[in-house]
Amino acid sequence: MPQERSGQVVGVDVGGTFTDLLQLDQTTGAVRLAKVPSTPENQAHGVLDALRAAECELAALDLIVHGTTTTTNAMLERKLSRTGLITTEGFRDVLELGRRTRPQAYGMTGHFEPIIPRDLRVEVPERMDAAGRVVEALDEKAVLAAAQELLAQGCESVVVHFLHAYANPAHELRAGEVLADAWPNGHVTLGHAILQESREFERGVTAAINASVQPILERYLSRLADRLAEGGYERDVLVMNGNGGMVSSRFVAREAAKTVMSGPASGVMAAAYTGRVAGMPDLLTYDMGGTSTDVALVRGAEPAVSNEIEIEYAMPIHVPMVDVRTVGAGGGSIARVNSAGLLQVGPESAGADPGPVCYGRGGTEPTISDANLLLGRLDPGRLAVRGGVTLKTVEEVFAERLGQPLGLSAVDAAQAVIEVANTRMAGAIRMVSLSLGADPRDFALFAFGGAGPLHAAALARELGVPRVLVPSRPGITNAIGCVVADLRHDYVQTINTPLDVLAEGRLAEIYAAQRAEGERQIARERVEIRGVRHLYSVDMQFAGQTHLLRVDLDSPDVDNATLRAQFEAAYFARFRVRLDDIRAQVVNVNCSVIGARVPLDLSTLIDPEGRRATIDEARTGTRAVRFGAGTLETPVYWRDHLPLDFTLQGPAIVEQMDTTVLIGPDDQATGDAHGNIVIHVGGAT
Repeated sequence: MPQERSGQVVGVDVGGTFTDLLQLDQTTGAVRLAKVPSTPENQAHGVLDALRAAECELAALDLIVHGTTTTTNAMLERKLSRTGLITTEGFRDVLELGRRTRPQAYGMTGHFEPIIPRDLRVEVPERMDAAGRVVEALDEKAVLAAAQELLAQGCESVVVHFLHAYANPAHELRAGEVLADAWPNGHVTLGHAILQESREFERGVTAAINASVQPILERYLSRLADRLAEGGYERDVLVMNGNGGMVSSRFVAREAAKTVMSGPASGVMAAAYTGRVAGMPDLLTYDMGGTSTDVALVRGAEPAVSNEIEIEYAMPIHVPMVDVRTVGAGGGSIARVNSAGLLQVGPESAGADPGPVCYGRGGTEPTISDANLLLGRLDPGRLAVRGGVTLKTVEEVFAERLGQPLGLSAVDAAQAVIEVANTRMAGAIRMVSLSLGADPRDFALFAFGGAGPLHAAALARELGVPRVLVPSRPGITNAIGCVVADLRHDYVQTINTPLDVLAEGRLAEIYAAQRAEGERQIARERVEIRGVRHLYSVDMQFAGQTHLLRVDLDSPDVDNATLRAQFEAAYFARFRVRLDDIRAQVVNVNCSVIGARVPLDLSTLIDPEGRRATIDEARTGTRAVRFGAGTLETPVYWRDHLPLDFTLQGPAIVEQMDTTVLIGPDDQATGDAHGNIVIHVGGAT
């Protein structure tokens, strides 16, 4: 297969409502954009629609990078492949027993359904101890019988999950060899191959998720590849992983669990890239879409990556993923007065259909988007209003549903909706910053998504964040992330060893093996890269503790004394406590191998011809906009016509194809050489 050339590159991201596409000619800098409705029944249709909308010539493309919600949606909707589990005798119920936490921390009610039902979990005789010594030999005939039983029950995929396989995978490997002859397809997941971690519940759930979504992802990518080939595309498709890196579609289904959360990860990668270029490497990313808001932390242009993401209650996926937190507050989030007489915003959403009232598609519930419209922040003429819906209609809905119960006018109720929503979103940002020992005031807020730039300055003011960075194309940032993301492979090995008995040089040996494997994988991708870099870390804890703390290392050749000092410093920075007399323990050894791809010139994302206009020429009119308790006549500008080095004193509104940017009365906005808007927030402390 030919390698990527520095020519036509396409990034396409499938979201819940829209499929976004960016085509970049890396030789000329020419850019094409497309935003089309997603097609949930088969995401491939939306991808092809976006390619047609951008008038992409498939035969001329050198690379397509794809962010997909296929596995995420399958997980959240529980539309999974029928999967069986073969496990150690006596441990059939590990996936169901879990950690015995409660769905509601302050209640005794809740529901939990294991990803593999009990009748599809089969035990076989075998046993390793925690040191990897064989206690009981594997019964290969029992493995074969288990496979036949699961096939008879209609299983398409199978997991082999044996106790302590992280310490010695010999039994899992042998079971895999038996299944290679007995199982009719390649959908066989060995737990240790996905995750080498000592905790059997988390490792088992991660492997079960991988097996359950593997056939779905493989079928989807196969259909997409066939359709692209029919159109003349002869090269590889790279798929975004949840860790912010990319993997060839030829290999990605083997570790399908790693594609969960690939969509949010691509946006964070675009943010990290943009921040590095703009000279703001420390960011709080804020992606507000139609249904939810995703937030993440970026330090030194490197997103925070966690091995302990929980998609939903009792559903941990312990593979490296960008640490994204979600709150149910998006443009379509519904506002209502609850039974206590209090205003509540979200988590229920009007979605894309029927959507907010102002979309004119049959929506009847007041939403955040409707509130922004009533406050003058959105232009009624730019919304797809149909079915006789007018600004007056939206006002009547707010007056009836919210104003009357709260004793407020419709506009005051809309202002209250925005303030409640902003409070929830600010809380989510605090969760990814303060909970990790980071002060929001030391960061810039990176605002994207269709609704993010409308709320960003107000959130920054509440959080004390001094600057907001709005990229050139906030509404298609996830597609940009697909184009700028690097190749990445993450490796985790559990050693679970007290630091005082860890052999000097042991970490360096593990890192060398992980590094070599990652470089071999990158070489197989057949994608042009500018170089390879490595990230090293360890997960540590004090003896007797349950949770882990990640310690980043500058070098793989770290001695034990230095490692102890770095762990104690990281522990004190996080918890403000010193535990000098307790043994430190190294649990996991982590290495990320990253193949850096050709950079993107961000200034090309907005037409340079339009940038020759003056500020006055970019002004399209004025609009009465509500700010707090007062209303101000506010100038409105078209972003594509603003010069690169503009300065605007608030209040102001900047509109563009994919979003609206709100600049408050005390704020000042400037443009930079890369097409970004930097809002200097007045009143931030």
